[in-house]
Amino acid sequence: MSGWDISDIPDQSGRTFIVTGANSGLGAATTRALAGAGAQVIMACRNEVKARGVADAIGANVQVRRLDLADLASVRDFADSIESADVLINNAGVMAVPLKRTADGFEMQMGTNHLGHFALTGLLLDKIRDRVVTLSSGAHAIGRIDVADLNWERRRYQRWAAYGQSKLANLQFAYELQRRLTASGSAKLSLAAHPGWAATDLQGHTESIQDFFLSIGNRLIAQSAEMGALPTLFAATAEVEPGAFYGPTGLRGLRGHPGLSPSSSASRDEVMARRLWELSEQLTKVGYSFARR
Repeated sequence: MSGWDISDIPDQSGRTFIVTGANSGLGAATTRALAGAGAQVIMACRNEVKARGVADAIGANVQVRRLDLADLASVRDFADSIESADVLINNAGVMAVPLKRTADGFEMQMGTNHLGHFALTGLLLDKIRDRVVTLSSGAHAIGRIDVADLNWERRRYQRWAAYGQSKLANLQFAYELQRRLTASGSAKLSLAAHPGWAATDLQGHTESIQDFFLSIGNRLIAQSAEMGALPTLFAATAEVEPGAFYGPTGLRGLRGHPGLSPSSSASRDEVMARRLWELSEQLTKVGYSFARR
């Protein structure tokens, strides 16, 4: 797949994609590429005004629906509005924000990045025909899952450790979902992807001096959002390995064209993945159905 880019996306006419966080950055780039390949794209966004601006610029192949992953009531409302889709892309996320809580009391990064997407995927899985792609990050390598205090209620909050935990949770979820799909005899696929270091709005919301230094990194190291979206687009549209993790293949995974990406030993811990899955079901009150189809 050396040099794979949007010109290699197969014709997606007749296929429907759901992209969370599609109003900016990686999500907007993903949406533009999919619509350009003929797909119908449902932009699942909290900021509907910003999303409609992106949608208007793309054209008739996209529609905007409200989804706030930090509110499980919104997740349920969105899922109820969907009849069917071919691919769900769990793209939305927040990074290194100060300690905040979701509408359901979860730590904001874990609640948005993992628990919101876990609930969304569970509510939609029977309606998804082909595959689920979940975005992780190279930062999963600094993560540690603390099932005794997943939402930072007893530990001293550390924004980057919380981000790493949420991104490790994304990857463990993607791997565990594939294992469960395979065990059920389902032909559906679960993939994970990461963008390397892509210049997006994600780096501008730490509400600290770190925003300044991250902006320098965006100028000196980062690739464009369009390049950062390629691993997601590959995972969502190409012939893939079930349960695989895709990311940039250059500069230690920070930039370049997509290919298979390594992941930490913690991401492959099946015992912890099952514990996280069970806890996520308890916290979100969303159970999964693995029908054979």
